[in-house]
Amino acid sequence: MLTRREAAALEAGAGLTVVVNPSSGTTEGDDVAAEIRRALPSATVIEPSDSDDLEAQLRSHAQRGRAIGIAGGDGSVSLAAAVAAEADKPLAVFPAGTLNHFARDLGVETVADVARAVVSGSAIAVQRGLVNGRTFLNTASFATYPQLVDVRESLEDRIGKWPALAVALARVLRTEDPITVELDGRPECIWVSFVGNCRYEPPGLAPRSRDSLADGRLDVRLVNARVRGARTRVIGAALLGRVHRSRAFERRVVEQLRVRCPDGPLRLAADGETFDGDSEVLICPAAEPLTVYSPAAG
Repeated sequence: MLTRREAAALEAGAGLTVVVNPSSGTTEGDDVAAEIRRALPSATVIEPSDSDDLEAQLRSHAQRGRAIGIAGGDGSVSLAAAVAAEADKPLAVFPAGTLNHFARDLGVETVADVARAVVSGSAIAVQRGLVNGRTFLNTASFATYPQLVDVRESLEDRIGKWPALAVALARVLRTEDPITVELDGRPECIWVSFVGNCRYEPPGLAPRSRDSLADGRLDVRLVNARVRGARTRVIGAALLGRVHRSRAFERRVVEQLRVRCPDGPLRLAADGETFDGDSEVLICPAAEPLTVYSPAAG
């Protein structure tokens, strides 16, 4: 269930500034920036020469106009969401780049979808997750989940969903060491962690979609290395599509998660982007939801 929000209806995109990630490439063989200009001729479209300049361009234009737009994959969108929240402006997300999971959950598949929402003022409330203060819109992790996803997605089209997950788990559990952490004060030894921004479905380690983008919850999924035979149990369960029934798998739906690593700073991930964190990390929803244009609100 999506929660509708008030947003300005921008005729022909007037008052909207869109920053296009130069590494986003094309959509369906067409240039993203050109598509946006055709769909919203009164919008300002910025094309940085270097993707490293993306944040600077977003911040430079955040206080101008009435709304901020981003054309890029999930990493770019998360960055833009943080800037839009700071500026208290609605965000328009144009799908581009390699990963567009958030755009899909918004009900956005094409530039035309976004343009219709912007012109009509159709928008929803979106929860921002925070990990170590950094915004994520889809998922965060403090263990090996990003590596698992990379392997699974590279194999899924060739061998199928569950075999791909089993192979990915086998590789990760063979090559990566579990990490010892405290989760909300309780000692744990974790091989894989997934923290979803809102509840995801289906259960297990291949979640796909959310019914809500602002339910105030985090969906935490773990592979526990302390369970006897954890490696064999979870790989076997993956082959059968039953990871969620494995004794080595745990799911928690929480309002926040405190993570402490006694061995030092954690390596973190947010929407596929990895970075160094602290030895103590709070993962939680931001206090206020972000307003995002979406045709699904209409």
